[in-house]
Amino acid sequence: MASVTSLSDSVQQHLASALSAALPEAAGADPLLRRSDRADYQANGILALAKKAKANPRELATQVVSGIVTGEVIADVEVSGPGFLNITVADRAITENLAARYADDTGRLGVPFAAHPGTTVIDYAQPNVAKEMHVGHLRSAVIGDAMVRLLEFTGENVVRRHHIGDWGTQFGMLIQYLDEHPHELDHKESEVSGEEAMSNLDRLYKTARRLFDSDEEFKTRARRRVVDLQAGDEQTLAIWQKFVDESKIYFFSVFDKLDMEVRDPDIVGESGYNDMLAETCRLLEESGVAVRSEGALCVFFDDIKGPEGNPVPLIVQKSDDGYGYAATDLSAIRDRVFNLKASTLLYVVDARQALHFRMVFETARRAGWLNDDVSAVQLAFGTVLGKDGKPFKTREGETVKLENLLDEAVERATAVVREKAEKVGLTEDEIVENGRYVGVGAVKYADLSTSAVRDYKFDLDQMVSLNGDTSVYLQYAYARIRSILRKAGEARPVAHPELELAPAERALGLHLDQFAETVLEVAAAREPHKMAAYLYQLASLLTSFYDQCPVLKADSPAQVENRLFLVDLTARTLHQGMALLGIRTPDKL
Repeated sequence: MASVTSLSDSVQQHLASALSAALPEAAGADPLLRRSDRADYQANGILALAKKAKANPRELATQVVSGIVTGEVIADVEVSGPGFLNITVADRAITENLAARYADDTGRLGVPFAAHPGTTVIDYAQPNVAKEMHVGHLRSAVIGDAMVRLLEFTGENVVRRHHIGDWGTQFGMLIQYLDEHPHELDHKESEVSGEEAMSNLDRLYKTARRLFDSDEEFKTRARRRVVDLQAGDEQTLAIWQKFVDESKIYFFSVFDKLDMEVRDPDIVGESGYNDMLAETCRLLEESGVAVRSEGALCVFFDDIKGPEGNPVPLIVQKSDDGYGYAATDLSAIRDRVFNLKASTLLYVVDARQALHFRMVFETARRAGWLNDDVSAVQLAFGTVLGKDGKPFKTREGETVKLENLLDEAVERATAVVREKAEKVGLTEDEIVENGRYVGVGAVKYADLSTSAVRDYKFDLDQMVSLNGDTSVYLQYAYARIRSILRKAGEARPVAHPELELAPAERALGLHLDQFAETVLEVAAAREPHKMAAYLYQLASLLTSFYDQCPVLKADSPAQVENRLFLVDLTARTLHQGMALLGIRTPDKL
């Protein structure tokens, strides 16, 4: 089914037509239409056009109104203030538009695809091998997953990349220790859980570190192993692979708890670009983008200075010929642009790394790898804070483990679900399943309902509350509609455009109509918090609708059917919108 023209687009077309008739030189001008508290829509564009044409804005507005045909789409237009237009849409137009969305058999609710889709490589969820995931890994995973879903829904070709930390000097220590104690990680993958895998790695890392710090001979052997690893020694790589595989068991278990799909082929860590590093450095040096300074290969920037006012370079290759993060990140850009044919590179990375990525992107632009056709963007995110407004730590001052945080969220949510279980007839299995969906959804929504670049406070009590701007409030709104539809008996959702709509019905209908443009705007601007805001407002309007408009006890069978249609479309919109944020909507809650 083709996409559905929104009411705002229909109104815009009527206005544009009347505007060009009243002022021919304004043909194609934007009437600046927006939702308004004073009417369904307000158009503010006439003031600027009148000023340009040296005309009286109120007289021009009156002239435009005289040329607007009222009836099927626009019910009424009035001039307000110095030349604003207040526009009321016909009830029939609202219901017919929503009926077209409801009839969309593709499940897209009439949402069109983006006008010019491309290929986006999105870099997110970047844990480190042989290290536990902590609360700092949460935002990259949750925001990145939501962006993947939103972009794919708009028709973008999305390539996922998880740039895991799987290379570096600490692996020399680990590899040497495992080589000397070969049975430390012996087990079959199928027999070990993610928690056990992490426990094994954690124990091994601590033991190897103690030996490294206390035994000079072991330290020498370990450092030699780093050289072997970077040189591609077969035995060393085989042991290194054991660490990577063990870590992946753990990663997948955590991502499973997050209700997030992470596929093995999408995991391309730092090691994946190892063979490109020397060539990346050669290309930068030969082109003059990078220069040697005190033995290191550096890129300098006039506008980036250190605390003392001296230029801060991007070091691509160290003076000892070792490669830093910059060489790996620049090699990744080359791979993503020339091999994956990306038109956009999107990095969901902590805001504190903004300077590094600014320098990396500028270097890639100077080298010609990024240009007008290929852009790189950091979707920067802020810090997760505790209730006290300080970085979120345990009582002992340690970083909070992501697994522990998710387990506690699910435990709290399950208690909330259990309180209501008897009333809605949930089985024990449903209590457990819904507890997981509510708990994980609460954590994701708290993150996604905040603008990514801002810090936010992690407060589980608030997150699992049925009141306020929480995922539980939205999930409960969905479950409530599903309950009404189950109780409807013979009555079915059917649109009745001939019926007059109550104010609460109109408000709900006009907001439902905005779903398509919200999805496209959120995906294009990379601002998932605006999708969360849209859904919260939808649930709030639904609450007002319930208070004012009985559904199953409406005045006539036709009104019952029309209100069932309205709430069913609301449920579908909530379900789809939440799915785009990676959050489940249980049928019973």
